[in-house]
Amino acid sequence: MQDYKVKVVKFGGSSLAGADQFRKAAAIVRAEACRRYVVPSAPGKRFSSDDKVTDMLYKCYEEASQGKDITESFGKIESRYRDIVNDLGLDFSPEAEFAAIRSAIQHRAGRDFAASRGEYLNGKILAAYLGYDFIDAADVIFFREDGTFDSEKTNTVLGDALKKHPHAVIPGFYGSMPNDTIRTFSRGGSDITGSIVARAAEADLYENWTDVSGFLMADPRIVENPKVIEVITYRELRELSYMGATVLHEDAIFPVRFAGIPINIRNTNSPEDPGTMIVSSTTRTGSGAITGIAGKKGLSVISIEKDMMNAELGFGRKVLEVLEKQGISFEHLPSGIDTMSVVVATDAIKNKRDAILNEICAICEPESIQIEDGIALLAVVGRNMVNAKGTSAKALSAVARADINIRLIDQGSSELNIIIGVHEEDLSAAMRAIYAEFVK
Repeated sequence: MQDYKVKVVKFGGSSLAGADQFRKAAAIVRAEACRRYVVPSAPGKRFSSDDKVTDMLYKCYEEASQGKDITESFGKIESRYRDIVNDLGLDFSPEAEFAAIRSAIQHRAGRDFAASRGEYLNGKILAAYLGYDFIDAADVIFFREDGTFDSEKTNTVLGDALKKHPHAVIPGFYGSMPNDTIRTFSRGGSDITGSIVARAAEADLYENWTDVSGFLMADPRIVENPKVIEVITYRELRELSYMGATVLHEDAIFPVRFAGIPINIRNTNSPEDPGTMIVSSTTRTGSGAITGIAGKKGLSVISIEKDMMNAELGFGRKVLEVLEKQGISFEHLPSGIDTMSVVVATDAIKNKRDAILNEICAICEPESIQIEDGIALLAVVGRNMVNAKGTSAKALSAVARADINIRLIDQGSSELNIIIGVHEEDLSAAMRAIYAEFVK
């Protein structure tokens, strides 16, 4: 077992949804002295029909912005936290915090401020329960005037602050703007905060505790009982996350990747499970040639045909410039000698379809051009595919045996993934077929 000096641990909303979950999280923190810095999310759902506190706060702020009385909606939020504090038997009163937050919401302190108070209050309570210091994220995590994250200022200020606190709780999801107002990361932003803290603390490991025992090889809603990925590289994770796999917020990869800090995805409810280790590189082979499978719907393909397209200087550039002018980025670009396919998000071309077709026709004079909707992309990702003969053939054969029509194929130059395009209604069957082919 590796000897760690500093671990940063982040607990998701399900891991801190109620007092019992707080006890589990605290037991995990106390089990290892190196778990010195803790990043909490706001309380999540305690049961399927429950509400997440962040959603309750958003609703409360919307009511206030419409001039409505928020006594009832804010009272429900107060009740959630009082139940946690009382059940834990804490000598800690959140009443002054409640009054300040309620007043700020009523005075329109901002939607981001309202949303961030879920993490803020959970951080206060967790710090009191653990006996750790509390560091307000607004004091150590910074955004620029244009709303982008200021990584270097944050790393300097946060790093200096952590050196003064051997043990601390830093709430996730938010930081501050230059005018001292609160700004949040996108949803799932506590993952980002945990990664930022891990970098600033120069941690040996960033543990991300959630309600699953690691990153799964496929979506369990589609593939029955998929295996857990034991080890995955940052690059593989980014490929799978981009294609829709969800466990860790995609942006949370970068601060720790920059610092070379591994991430361990763990299950708060099954702390004995090793989970998934996310690393820069590894020699471990995992489950054969592939690491995981993920799929993404809601795509359209712009198909262009023209004889001798490959000899026409700047043809591809002209097509992409049309999309750029319309503010549209492309997902993939599989092409042939006389054909070019551009995969884009269907929502992105809404109300722009005629303009795109007309301008491409005017500039490029193609022999045919059409847009096909209802396309899904399936990514087969694996670091070992480059050395495994026949990986593409196995994947394509599996899809063909499932009687599924393949609309396009794209393989990156790094040979880290194989992208297969199918009709949306065939995506689930294609994923099951490929999983069964590679995972015996």
